[in-house]
Amino acid sequence: MNILFRIAIIFSRLPLKILYLFSDLIFFVLYHGVGYRKKVVLENLKNSFPRKSDDQIKRIRRDFYKNFADYLVETFKSFTISSAELRVRVQHVNQHLFQEAKNEKKNVILLTGHVFNWEWFTALAKIIPQENSFPVYRKVQNSFWEEKIKGIRNRFGNQSLEAREVIRHIFRNPNDGNSVYMFVADQTPHYSEVTYGLKFLNQKTPAFVGYDKLATRMDLAFIYCDMKKVKRGYYQVNYYRIYPEDESFHEYEVVNKFHKLLENTIDKRPDNYLWSHRRWKYQSSIKIMNGNHE
Repeated sequence: MNILFRIAIIFSRLPLKILYLFSDLIFFVLYHGVGYRKKVVLENLKNSFPRKSDDQIKRIRRDFYKNFADYLVETFKSFTISSAELRVRVQHVNQHLFQEAKNEKKNVILLTGHVFNWEWFTALAKIIPQENSFPVYRKVQNSFWEEKIKGIRNRFGNQSLEAREVIRHIFRNPNDGNSVYMFVADQTPHYSEVTYGLKFLNQKTPAFVGYDKLATRMDLAFIYCDMKKVKRGYYQVNYYRIYPEDESFHEYEVVNKFHKLLENTIDKRPDNYLWSHRRWKYQSSIKIMNGNHE
């Protein structure tokens, strides 16, 4: 394992223009060779965009694999990339929202989806006024890689939290505007944990609702991250504050608003979303289906 990690570090130190040559090779192997999850991707795309033609779906699928290959090498690059380079490659728009939340003495809940490249959020801790930045992740089974990946995400002053720990941490941490929690919030809940569903991308979708408990019990600032791929190796993140309809959030209000915002992001650039994920595998287990975007 240690040898593999050393190889990964050496690989990550290559310039991105070289790594993108590897990305081109990865794309060829995944798309034209092994056909990695091509049926899953095709099914997800057809169900999500029933009005698009077969040619449009195939074009989106092909472009998705190109972006996916870029994501893989960019993730390796994040092992050693500097915060200075990330600040050039990732433009953060509407940063004033973080200062507003700090002035209001409200901790921030950042919500994003599996839009490429969510792994490059790590340097955000260097530019926001909050003292604490907590990326939320799901534990890796292998203890060696768990330690290494956590260490990588803790670069630039982050303090990664495992998903099962984060809600307890937020309730115990002072809500004083000095902390930011970063959720990739379109995760698929485990079969046994599916309690709520909504319409997302034209499909019944089980929704992770842990952050919704926070919205109804604490006065927090919820901010959506609209990730946009400007060109290869360059991204723009637009931040948008999610406000309640009334004085405070109703149950599932944040969940529905987040999915609507994410849906708009995907509609603008559908090839930049993680379609190989089995997002809708637990549709039949949805116990509540009253989420909507009306």
